[in-house]
Amino acid sequence: MAVITRSALALAAGLLVASTAHAQEAFVPKAKGTWMLNVRATDVSPDAGDPIVTTAGVATGLHADVKDDVMPTIGLSYFVTDKIAVEVIAGTTQHTVKAVGPGTDVEVHKTWVLPPVVSVQYHPYPAARFSPYVGAGLNYMLFYSGKDKNGFKVKLDDGFGYALQAGADVALTGRYSLNVDVKKVWFETDASINDGALKSKVNLDPWVVSAGVGYRF
Repeated sequence: MAVITRSALALAAGLLVASTAHAQEAFVPKAKGTWMLNVRATDVSPDAGDPIVTTAGVATGLHADVKDDVMPTIGLSYFVTDKIAVEVIAGTTQHTVKAVGPGTDVEVHKTWVLPPVVSVQYHPYPAARFSPYVGAGLNYMLFYSGKDKNGFKVKLDDGFGYALQAGADVALTGRYSLNVDVKKVWFETDASINDGALKSKVNLDPWVVSAGVGYRF
């Protein structure tokens, strides 16, 4: 979490420097009816660490660990008013699921995840060159193309979650801008291992940290 926070602060500082460097150049501000396309590099960092238990609920001493992944994502926003926008983000990441405990650190599953998020955003300073925003929304976690590892058989349930968001756009020239965006997603999935012989309620709860380039049209 500390690494994510430092990365987000570094990105924000970089955007502020860029804003200053381009302070004298013309740009197109946000406004009602604007569409904004953001192409970003995104780090999805799950916060899992939940216990793995037997079907009777007996602790095994193991917990589920889900690894990070970095992939490109796309965000498309529409400004309903000058200050209110609706954003849809799409992208897919691949994550390794491990069983970790005393003397144990073994891969049990690798899966792709499609986690679209739809959020409503508030942009308090839409005409400013440095334009922060906050948002809240819903997401859906879809697991696909999973591969079991080391003799384990794992099933993960799809489902809905919710998200909070904060970010900033820094206008460059014309319709282009830089963007930094941080989301916290809350999502719990039921993991069934070896046809239910083992199970875990996995709170993925990922941090989704992004930076990229936007275009307004």
